[in-house]
Amino acid sequence: MTKLSPTPQIQLPVQASPAQAITSKALASPGSSASTKASRPSQALDPAKIAKSANDFEAMAIGQLLQPMFDTVDSSKGAFGGGPGEEAWKPMLVQEFAKQIAAHGGLGLAKPVYDAMVRMQEANPK
Repeated sequence: MTKLSPTPQIQLPVQASPAQAITSKALASPGSSASTKASRPSQALDPAKIAKSANDFEAMAIGQLLQPMFDTVDSSKGAFGGGPGEEAWKPMLVQEFAKQIAAHGGLGLAKPVYDAMVRMQEANPK
């Protein structure tokens, strides 16, 4: 029988309680740099994160375009349609269709959205 070693203890940084965080934000004046820095942490320009956000946006937009099409289909009269199960799963199906459409070329929204996001981040250095 093998003996397991004890799990190492991990020290987590101490964080302020939500009430303390709200109080410290409320005490900072609205135009002060402290409140601005607290709301927008400085991060380097990450093209991979921006590209993922642009692709996710395109998938969401395609899903919004597909949803009315699926809402007009009356599948309750079919052999496998209708009921609360379909009601619960249909929005997820539409989103997955939208993700696949976006992943395979989509409508071409991701590239302009990506370019706009990069321009905005370059124009507002942190």
